Amino acid sequence: MANTKSKKKGSKRRQKKKAGKGWMTAETADRHDLYERSVQNTESEIDFVDQTWMELRGRHATSLREDFCGTAQSSVEWVTRRPDNVATGVDLDEEVVAWGRDRTEGRLDEEQQSRLEIIIDDVRTAEVPPVDTVLAMNFSYYLFKTREGLRGYFSRVHEGLVDDGLFILDSYGGSESFEEMEEERDLDGFTYVWDQHHYNPISGDVINKIHFKFPDGTEIENAFTYEWRLWTLPELQELLLESGFSNVTIYWEGTEEESEEGDGVFVPTTTGEACAGWIAYIVAEK
Repeated sequence: MANTKSKKKGSKRRQKKKAGKGWMTAETADRHDLYERSVQNTESEIDFVDQTWMELRGRHATSLREDFCGTAQSSVEWVTRRPDNVATGVDLDEEVVAWGRDRTEGRLDEEQQSRLEIIIDDVRTAEVPPVDTVLAMNFSYYLFKTREGLRGYFSRVHEGLVDDGLFILDSYGGSESFEEMEEERDLDGFTYVWDQHHYNPISGDVINKIHFKFPDGTEIENAFTYEWRLWTLPELQELLLESGFSNVTIYWEGTEEESEEGDGVFVPTTTGEACAGWIAYIVAEK
């Protein structure tokens, strides 16, 4: 994401630098491993889930469904938090799900694995018992490009929640989100490149790509490609309410005074900043 000015995109997850693996090249690196290390910070996401549940419901949630789960890193983090936590991940991509499953044994003990289920299915049709929380992170739901399509997904989520359940999403925007541009960020052993490759102002369609560069000059180009619609927060709030949710709240990130970057603290608000790039959480209550 574009990391410029206040509320730099990526402050929620993408600023985290994880321990490196030493010298990497395009030939030796794994794109899913690079994604987890450069894009995701599941610890902070699950912290937010716990914090929000305590503030809104006065209790911890126990069951979680991670839509568009990919390698199911958030689900893994969830089941390690408390011994009664259970998680279900849903994703259509068999290759990435298999990658995550292969590493589950190294991340979870046998008992923890028994509390995690991964389903290869469409998030709109997967049969999962009602859960406390549904997560849709990393903007994956942007793949639904019409109001009808996105409303249909949101309605399905609403049906899949318990009576006091919460749907938690993230969203991005800002003036630079509408620009065709690249941004590089150096991490341990590689460089992450966010490529806002195409934007159509008439349809709102975007094509975003992730590339990785390495110290020896090699690259993994088009490691990931996303064809989305760049939804706005007003549109998302309207569609969630139309889908049956009783209340929708935007959680906006604070800014560090010295760096003018996002400080990782998200608070409910009805007024945001007209900055170049931001990431926000959306909490929809059933």
